Amino acid sequence: MKPKMRRNFSGTFVARDLGRGTWRLSGREPAPIDILLKGVQSGTADAYRPGAFSEIELEWQDGAVLMSLTSAQRRTSIKMQSAIVHEPLAHLYDALPLVGFDSKARRFWRWVFPLVRIPGGRYLLNVLARRTRSRD
Repeated sequence: MKPKMRRNFSGTFVARDLGRGTWRLSGREPAPIDILLKGVQSGTADAYRPGAFSEIELEWQDGAVLMSLTSAQRRTSIKMQSAIVHEPLAHLYDALPLVGFDSKARRFWRWVFPLVRIPGGRYLLNVLARRTRSRD
């Protein structure tokens, strides 16, 4: 028997209908969070009014997700196909040894990217690279 996974989120959320039963709930307080809902039952749009709910409870079950919205007056439950929660982490990449660019490297890439975008710029860059290699 699989345990049910459950998450609770508090705060104010802004709902956006993406069409075809897909919704995006975005919250900025206390921490930024986005919840993507897919396969939402039709006719539940009134439950997603901005400021209409203060707490979201998601429960992943076998093959479906049950979402409960709590407001000051009532509690509404909606069943859907799937829910994806995106919680960005502020310092996720701090521990990785990522390469930083010095001013010379930044200047080089600021020069290369616009050159490549113009028609024929890629070929011009190739010619310039060959000339530089032949001098070395």
